[in-house]
Amino acid sequence: MAETKQPAESKAPKWADPEAATIDAATQQMIRRSHELGIETAFDRAVTLKPCNIGNQGTCCKNCGMGPCRLPLTKSGAEGEDNRKGICGATPNTIAARNFIRMIAGGAAAHSDHGRAVAEVFRAAARKETDAYRIKDIRKLMDVAGWLNVATTVEVEGRTLSRDTDEIAREVAEAAMAEWGKAEGEVLFAKRAPAPRYALWKKMGVVPRNIDREIVEIMHRTHIGVDQDYRNLMKQGTRAALADGWGGSMLATELQDILFGTPAPLTSEANLGVLKEDMVNLVIHGHEPVLSEMIVAAANSPEMQTYARAQGAKGIQLSGICCTANEILQRHGVPLCGTFLQQELAIITGACDAMVVDIQCIFQNLANVAKCFHTKLITTHPIARMEQDNVIHIEFDEHYAIEDAKQIVKLAIDNFKNRKAEVMIPRQKAPMVAGFGVEAIEYHLGGSFRGSYHPLNDNIINGRIRGIGGVVGCNNVRTRHNDGHIQVVKELIKNDVIVLTTGCNAIACAMEGLLTPESAKVFCGPGLAEVCETVGIPPVLHMGSCVDNSRILLAATEVVKAGGLGNDISDLPAAGSAPEWMSEKAISIGHYFVASGVYTVFGVTLPVSGAPVFQKYLFEEFEKMYGGMWDLEADPVQHARKMIAHIDRKRKALGIDRARQRIMMDMASRRALETA
Repeated sequence: MAETKQPAESKAPKWADPEAATIDAATQQMIRRSHELGIETAFDRAVTLKPCNIGNQGTCCKNCGMGPCRLPLTKSGAEGEDNRKGICGATPNTIAARNFIRMIAGGAAAHSDHGRAVAEVFRAAARKETDAYRIKDIRKLMDVAGWLNVATTVEVEGRTLSRDTDEIAREVAEAAMAEWGKAEGEVLFAKRAPAPRYALWKKMGVVPRNIDREIVEIMHRTHIGVDQDYRNLMKQGTRAALADGWGGSMLATELQDILFGTPAPLTSEANLGVLKEDMVNLVIHGHEPVLSEMIVAAANSPEMQTYARAQGAKGIQLSGICCTANEILQRHGVPLCGTFLQQELAIITGACDAMVVDIQCIFQNLANVAKCFHTKLITTHPIARMEQDNVIHIEFDEHYAIEDAKQIVKLAIDNFKNRKAEVMIPRQKAPMVAGFGVEAIEYHLGGSFRGSYHPLNDNIINGRIRGIGGVVGCNNVRTRHNDGHIQVVKELIKNDVIVLTTGCNAIACAMEGLLTPESAKVFCGPGLAEVCETVGIPPVLHMGSCVDNSRILLAATEVVKAGGLGNDISDLPAAGSAPEWMSEKAISIGHYFVASGVYTVFGVTLPVSGAPVFQKYLFEEFEKMYGGMWDLEADPVQHARKMIAHIDRKRKALGIDRARQRIMMDMASRRALETA
């Protein structure tokens, strides 16, 4: 345990206060246990490591060897008399814009490289190069084929015949792969947006050409001495963000649905209490479902279950952290072990026999915590390894997918008997319903034969539902764990705003018990509660992982198509939110929502405050150009109220700002209607 203990000679260890660190009782319990064992976690490091104030302002430039050039905001700069310059003469606006779009590039690269990996596995499946994967959703394959310009029918002697499914799958795979690097044209899914939105992007010159090019061009433009106009820099940032949201992320989501099945509502549980003392606990953490799908299959196989019992366990308990958790939850009901900030704590329970990780949001300190316990930490991706010698690397190969998965599951089973610390699993866990994709929402609103978004639109128009809130994103240890997420969501649903959620916000809401239909009676305003009770849905709809924010874009598009709420996403009474964001992916997500016409509020902080002119450009001017804009509000309640105020402005613009009066009709009134 020595690697993570506070030094013996330390006079006063700066441990995090559990109550101040998180609102979640299970997390508080595990933080206390970590202190008893002398194990440092992210919560403790946040106490001792203070953030850089200039970096928070977005005005520290280290893009060349003459810096870093640090340009803190001064009183005169705030008043507009800003003479700050870097060595090369770069202004705060240039520096902040460069830093901002580099974050967009990082986020777009992370999501889109995930999408590329899925596309490669999809291609292997389409070519019959692997037995582990096959096409599960033929209907979605045909739909996606149309958007990728792949024909699904053929004319033969005057008759229209369906083409061979395998042939279509192979062509879809090649068309999808081309989206990352084709020499000409544009990202094809951009045309899935409402027609006025696509026309606006064309007019503004921001329709992505291909996914990789937009990311590379950001890196070129932000090199010293290239693009030095914050407006022009943001134009490229917009193009790259759209390449993520309407390109790489959307492709990842659609191809995953075709391969693994389109999600449908199912029940499960969330929080550290899902771990089982008498079972092998295998925790899956990261973001790519390509391997985790196979681990689910392997763990559920009679062979592995029998082997686990032979080793003294009652079975195998799979659970997940971060977005890999959301992926295997929405298709298989695998319970959620926790959010991003609970990853170290899962090991500290002493019950985690193995944690298998792939890419993104994985603490390197997991290796140090694992040394204090028996836990096997297994990396699986060639681009995501750790330097510590106690980490096992089992590189995943889709051509040997089930063999790799069985090797990992067997390793976890063999480690069950090696537990060396007292097991302490918190009791807290909450029931939940997840799996609300675009198609599932349509089905729940109208059934198999009348599935439609019209009932949602009708209830927004009549005022039972005030509007739509997309609340997503990570946890940030600089704020109280889960507090921002839960306060924002509760304030929204209390005011009849239905919430669509993904990522760690979805996990936080699940832990709080907000993902059940029954929660509507407790937390919602009367209008939303009535709709949820009638339809049988939670007031907060779990739509998947962070790449699945593309589902929210498509759901918004379906609302536009259903009619009565304007002609574009920017007309809708809707707003976006990331209350506890921390990653570059969140900046890319936020910006593709803004560029899609959504008012988007971030919590904690944004790295733009050191350049007031640039901040005003994002917070005000962008709305004039795209109909969506950025905003910042650290206080969760005020954060939600800003979203509600925006929704109300949109309702007023649509002429639906007053709820229709509900009238009890007598028989004479009914006869009058029938004869009218």
